[in-house]
Order: sequence, then C-alpha cells, then structure tokens
Amino acid sequence: MTTTIIGFPRIGHHRELKFATEHYWKKQISQDELFTIAKNIRQAHWQAQVDAGIDLIPVGDFSFFDSLLDTANLLNIVPERYRQLNLSPLDEYFAQTRGRQDESGSVKALSMKKWFNTNYHYIVPEFSKTTQVKLVGTQLFDQVAEAQELKVPVKAVITGPYTLLKLSRFIDEATPKEFVTDLISAYQSVLTKLAEQHVQWVQIDEPALCLDVTVSDKQIFDQLYDGILTNKPETKVNLQTYFGDIRDIYNDVISKDFDGIGLDLVEGPYNRELLAKTGFPADKTLFAGILNGKNIWRNHYANTIAELEGLNIDSNIVLSTSCSLLHVPYSAEDETKLPSDVQQHLAFAIQKLGEITDLDKIYSHQADGNTILNKNTELFSSVKHPVNETVRTQIASLTHDDYIRLPVRNEREQIQKDEFKLPILPTTTIGSFPQTKDVRQNRSKFRKGEISREEYDQFNNDKIKRIIKFQEDIGLDVLVHGEYERNDMVEYFGEKLAGFVFTQNGWVQSYGTRGVKPPIIWGDISRTAPITVKDTVFANNLTNKLVKGMLTGPVTIFNWSFPREDISPKESVTQIALALQEEVLDLEKHDIKIIQIDEPALRENLPLRKSNWFSDYLDWAVPAFRLVHSKVAATTQIHTHMCYSEFGDIIEAIDALDADVISFEASRADFTLIDQLVDANFQTEVGPGVYDIHSPRIPSVQEITDLINQLITKLPLEKIWINPDCGLKTRSETESFESLKNIVDATKKVRSEIHEPNGVI
Repeated sequence: MTTTIIGFPRIGHHRELKFATEHYWKKQISQDELFTIAKNIRQAHWQAQVDAGIDLIPVGDFSFFDSLLDTANLLNIVPERYRQLNLSPLDEYFAQTRGRQDESGSVKALSMKKWFNTNYHYIVPEFSKTTQVKLVGTQLFDQVAEAQELKVPVKAVITGPYTLLKLSRFIDEATPKEFVTDLISAYQSVLTKLAEQHVQWVQIDEPALCLDVTVSDKQIFDQLYDGILTNKPETKVNLQTYFGDIRDIYNDVISKDFDGIGLDLVEGPYNRELLAKTGFPADKTLFAGILNGKNIWRNHYANTIAELEGLNIDSNIVLSTSCSLLHVPYSAEDETKLPSDVQQHLAFAIQKLGEITDLDKIYSHQADGNTILNKNTELFSSVKHPVNETVRTQIASLTHDDYIRLPVRNEREQIQKDEFKLPILPTTTIGSFPQTKDVRQNRSKFRKGEISREEYDQFNNDKIKRIIKFQEDIGLDVLVHGEYERNDMVEYFGEKLAGFVFTQNGWVQSYGTRGVKPPIIWGDISRTAPITVKDTVFANNLTNKLVKGMLTGPVTIFNWSFPREDISPKESVTQIALALQEEVLDLEKHDIKIIQIDEPALRENLPLRKSNWFSDYLDWAVPAFRLVHSKVAATTQIHTHMCYSEFGDIIEAIDALDADVISFEASRADFTLIDQLVDANFQTEVGPGVYDIHSPRIPSVQEITDLINQLITKLPLEKIWINPDCGLKTRSETESFESLKNIVDATKKVRSEIHEPNGVI
C-alpha cells in the first residue's frame, strides 16, 4: 500500500528557518545565505521522510512565511502598493507579511487570520479590480526540480483555487466570480508545467470544502474544476481536504475527473458515513487521513486498523495524515526530561512518519505487522492520567448560578465609571512589553540555576519599575506590569497549574517566524498557589494609576495546549476555569480593580460547520469564561482580548462572555469588525486595536488620529477604549515605545477636538 503525508513542519528541526529569516530581516545575512539555509532545511525534511519509508513526499509545502500567500504570489496576486516599492521578489513578499517602513516607502502588511481551527495564522491575499491572475512564479517548480535531483518521490503541493477565493479579501467591489476564468487558466498552466517535470501526483489542497458550502459556493467550485480538469495532462490530481468532512459537496467532488480524493477521517468522521452511504468511485484513489496530524499522542493501531477495514471500498487506498504535520513539533526524541510514562506516548512529526509506515505493515499483513501491533496494544494498556477528586467534585457541584455575574453589565458599567473616573477614550496596552535579550537571558540563567530567585526577581522588579514609569510619563490611563516573568502566555500559566507537562523543544509554528511551545495536558488541572498576584501587586504599589491584572483565559489555555483525549474538552476547560477563578478572586482581594482575561483563541476550535457551533463548542466555552469572573464585585472591571480571527459571525457569543471591556485586533483588517459590532448592537465596551504589533511599522500620530476618528463616528463615545492590537512581546522597545507614545498623543488630540477640555465625562 502507498503511504504519504499532507505536509511537514517547515521551520526546521531546531527552528533554523526562524533564526535565518530574522537574521536576514536584520541584514545580518544575505539573501543567498538565507536561500542556502532554506534549501538545507527542505532537503533534510525530504530525507527524513525517505528514511521513514514514505512513498509520496510532499514538495511545495515549504514556505518562508505562509503557503496561501505563496500561492497568491505564484499566481501574480500581489497588490499594487507592494509592487510600487520596487523591491526584490523576496522583499516584496516579506513586505506583504510584515509591512515596510524605510527609504523604499511605507506600507502596511496584509491582514492575518487564523487558519481554520488551528493556532496557525495565514496571510490574507487581496484581490482588486486591477488584479491579473496568471502563473508568474517559479518557486513550486524550482522545489520540484530540486527534489527530483535527489531522487525524492515527489508529490507536488499547492493550495487550491476554491480555498484561495474563500479565504481572500476582495476590495474595490471586486468579487470572486470575476477571477474564476483566469484561475482556471492559471491552474491549468501549473498542471501542465508539473506534467512537463514528470510529476506523478499533484496535491491540490481544498480545506475550505469542509466549511459550509452554499449553492453559489458550489457553482464556483464546479466551474473552477470543470475547467481546470478539462484536457488534464497525465499528471494525477488529488483533491485534498482536511479539518472536517465535505458532506455539502461530496457528490460533486466524486463526480469530477480527480484521480484521487483526500478525506480527513479523524476530524471528519462523517466522511466515513459518506463513504458507506454513497460509496466511492472504483477508478479513484482514496487518500485516507487516518493518522491525526494535530495531536501529539501515539496512534492506537488496533482502532485505526479497524476503521480502515470498516471502510469497505473497492478503490486503491493511500494511507495519509488527517492534515499537515505543520501543527505538531518536529521530534519527540528531543524530549529527554519528560516523565517516561508521558514520553512513551508522544508522537511528533518524525514519529508520525513511522506510524504511517507501521500502519501500512499491519494493514498489508507484512511479516512484522503483528509484532508492531502487539507492542502498540501493550503501550495503550499503560496510560495513567493523574486524577484530582477534589476538582471533579467541584465540577459536579456547579449550578447555573455559578456562571452568572451580578449586577448586570449596564449597571456595572455606570458603577465602574463612577469608581475609576477615567477620561473619555481611555488608553491602555494589551499586556506584554518587549521580551528583550536581557529579559530572556535573566530567565535562562534562573532556569539553569546560575542566579538565585532573589536575583531573578530583582531584575524583573527593576524592569517593572522602569515600564510603569514609562507608561506614566507618556500618559497611558490604565497600566500593565509588562509580563517580564512570562515566557509564553499559555506556557507560563501551565507551569503554575497542576496537570500540565512541558517539552524542551516542542516548537510549533504560529505564524511566520513566530513559534510557540504548547504545554501538554496530562492530568486533572488545579491551582496550587497564586500565579500572577506578586508581580501585579508590586506594580500596583508603584503608581496611583490603575494597573491591570493579566491572565490567559481557560479556552485559550486549552486550545493552545495539546489536550488529553480520555476526557472531554468541556471537562478540561472547566477545570482550568475553576483554577483561574481562584486567581481572579485573589487579585481582587489584593486591590487589583481591573483584570484582563485574554481569550484570543476563543474562535479557534469553533466547529467548521455553523450547525455545530453551539451544541459542540460555544455552549460550554462561553460559560467557562463566565465561570472565571462570575464572583467578582461590580467595582472590578473585567477585560478580555481577542485577535486574528473572523469574529464577526460570533459577535453575540462574544457579548455573552459578559466581560466589561473587550479589545480586538482591528488595524490590519481596516476596522471591518466595527460595522459588525454596530450591526449586532454590541453592548460591551470595546477597544479596537489602532496599532498593528505584528509589523515593524511605527504608526504616526496622524495615522492613529484618523483611525480613532473612524471609531467615534461608528461607536458610542463612552464605550471606546484605545489600545494596540495585541501584546508587545515580539516588538523592539524602540518600536513599542514610540508607537505607544503616538497612541497617547493621538488620543489627546482627538479628545481636544471633541471639546472635552478636562477629558472627563
């Protein structure tokens, strides 16, 4: 039987691509040096797959930043404002991802949003009336040629036109239908070029087919592929889907001239029903996504083999992952400090390659198949997750009233305005300040035992003093302590909660060069000691201004961790919520009057189909957030923060979180969310970001002033806060300090223009 995977992590075994790219941005290495490092990474990844015995190896899944943007650039979908910079192709590409502000010009980055139900972020391509879609790039074909020179069994990979259209932004009254004909021609050119290179299989990724597909969507899909597959060259085409099922369009898909169809049988269990009820064409190959590409646990071979045998189809089957391995770390062999009972159950990308070939041996009844199966069965008999009976009793005793905060929000709003006496358009920042080299070194020295706890704390306290004074000096209204003690917004909390374990090198790409190291939920979760109280109280005692307590919310901690699979997500999230409730009440007891509970990942695990949103997710995710803050006093103001997702379609659920203030990422998306808030009669006070912190650009006072003036024409003045899009951890101090000062100066300018001399309502 043939084996393959949908894609492989691309940042390198030890994040080599991250460091090389950042060195290039800082002009510390040349473009040629960056290209050489990238080539070495690609070839190492291909060789790892060859060594594991994978039969079809994806080529084209590598990217310097984002694969969807790669496809857009391959097809000439580059907004004119970036072309006008007259940069090299690589720098023009990076300008789209990060923005640009130098002698070549000043331009914002393209929008960035979450990739379906993952913590990966994609760059949103932009179509306009002037966009001319055609094949212009060579990077895919160059990588194919590179792999072929090494005798790699190539399966070329490209994002499909339907997903490209569904995830792109259309401006100047352009519509997706206008580009169908040109996309057909462009993809036909891609297939022709790959056929000339004698590529056996082409994988066209269409994960957007797992979303709800409307009648008009279906028409676009049919038109696209009826055209692309006309006079198809000898190269075989696999339509690859993942992250769910394709119930809305299954019949259309199987009726077309695809040689293979890739179905996710892990996150899309309904696909198995489609195969059973409707059947599968005998003349097509099923790329069966039977190995979970998003979790880090060993596969239970007996269960998977049973599922494969239950498919009962007459077609050829290729064993594959459920999605790209982009979403898991590189290798579990690097984890030498985990307890052995945890480590033996881990399967990162390298281990999953072995699991695919193991399943092939078992399913094909090869000589060593039974031995492999028996050893795996024995492994699964030894799983023992730590249980906390006290926590389970707490959850069992929860009632409806435990999730309700009183008094109601509009009453709290007036109480808080009377209590805080903040100016109109109060200014704040989201939480973190830059994690400079000395901050990281201080943490590293403490972890290695090179400095004492006292020395470590003194360093952080000095940083907090400095950043509190800076915020006071520029005139921010609500301050933060800077989060210098925190490595990552989820990992930090996981380290303080019972039930988590942590990897040394379990890095996963979040966007571009940004990696995260998700904690692993292994046992029941509980709070054993205060987490943020000491540093927050220290900062609070340094100033007469309000200082926010900063927490990561229960849904985000769960979604940005690797969850256990023996209990439901609802139970795990509720355990985290109870632990955070203790922290919130502790902060309140220590006179912290504003507490921010960040939930940037609220939308992330939302089922792809709207019909499942409430029954499978929001019905427990929203109450979990409410549980965290339901017991605080009316004079305690609860903030939350969300970023880089399509929030417009769950506005009512976000309002139901019952926070007092919500800050959103907004600047990259040109404030499109604001109209959605207005249309939904959003009641929560809101802080739409006016500074894109994922770009090195420093917005001017006038630029921010214009953004604020947009806000006050659409939202009630008394409900608006002014803040950046997100925390400042990844930016430099120069960029952060100047941008924050410009935010404050712009806000003061707008206040004066609306005739509030004292700035107080």
